[in-house]
Amino acid sequence: MILIVTACAPMSQTSPAEATTAPPLATLQPAQTEASGKANTITLMSHDSFDASPEVIAAFEQANNVKIEFLRSGDAGAALNQAILSKENPLADVFFGVDNTFFSRAVDSGIFEPYTSPMLADIPAELKLDPENRLLPVDYGDVCLNYDKGWFAEKGLTPPASLEELAQDEYKGLTVVQNPATSSPGLAFLLATVAHFGDPGYLEWWQQMVEQEVLVVDGWEDAYYGQFTRYEGTRPIVVSYASSPPVEVFFADPPVTDAPTASIIGDGACFRQIEFIGILAGTQKRAMAEKLVDFLLGQQFQEDIPLKMFVFPANQKAALPDVFQKYAQLSPQPATLPPADIAANREKWINAWNEIVLR
Repeated sequence: MILIVTACAPMSQTSPAEATTAPPLATLQPAQTEASGKANTITLMSHDSFDASPEVIAAFEQANNVKIEFLRSGDAGAALNQAILSKENPLADVFFGVDNTFFSRAVDSGIFEPYTSPMLADIPAELKLDPENRLLPVDYGDVCLNYDKGWFAEKGLTPPASLEELAQDEYKGLTVVQNPATSSPGLAFLLATVAHFGDPGYLEWWQQMVEQEVLVVDGWEDAYYGQFTRYEGTRPIVVSYASSPPVEVFFADPPVTDAPTASIIGDGACFRQIEFIGILAGTQKRAMAEKLVDFLLGQQFQEDIPLKMFVFPANQKAALPDVFQKYAQLSPQPATLPPADIAANREKWINAWNEIVLR
């Protein structure tokens, strides 16, 4: 096993857009009441990676004679903490960005009000985790191993098709992963191994990966742009996202006609992250909050999601952009774990991983 130590960052529970630049954070102030003279605003609290096209936001604002105030509050874990700490004097009306790794903590905190949006009819049942509809699915994505197609072609080596194959000798020294204690995709990939191999079976697999000289870094950006061979690193396999191949095509300069990377999507090799939205308890703007939730789950906003936050829309009526249709690979059998199991065992799994991989 090889470990690169870099400055630790707080664990980011965000989308592949975590490396993009978000507008400046709004000042953390309690959400305004209807009687405050600001009845024409609605406050949306989110992680820093929330993004949307200005014209899409303007469409909602114009249709409802309201201004959305954005309160970007760090990564999703930090934003949720802020919402919980301000429970008695809520900072916003709607929250965007709780994912399934923090789901149980979010619902158990009591900060969300139930709302059965009519848009739920267009969202697949497998994305709905809360029967009380305190948290409603808004987008999803798979954390997967990505590989450099050109590197494997040049070496005449077939890429691994499964986690079991990845631990074989021919792939020794080829993989870089993120520390699950400091990285969202790192945690998601650890959870994929727990779901696929069981507990303690996942530790046996990680022991094999240590013997195969897996490289561990703190965050996604270092892994992808610093260690991945696609960007002049030395590792042709990296933990990233199912949306990374279409993103490579979308941002290519000069343009390319094929994705230079691909995902390993064998059964259980990817972990499905689901993001949720919810109405914060105590809002004085319940009616407008419902309209905003409906809008965020509606087709116009949902079709804006892929090329702004690089995840998949929860609304199955939303059309995917061509680059996603051509190059995104979602696992047909992604790894999943019940949110309650994640909440109960997250620290135990991370600590056990640490003993095996970083000892």
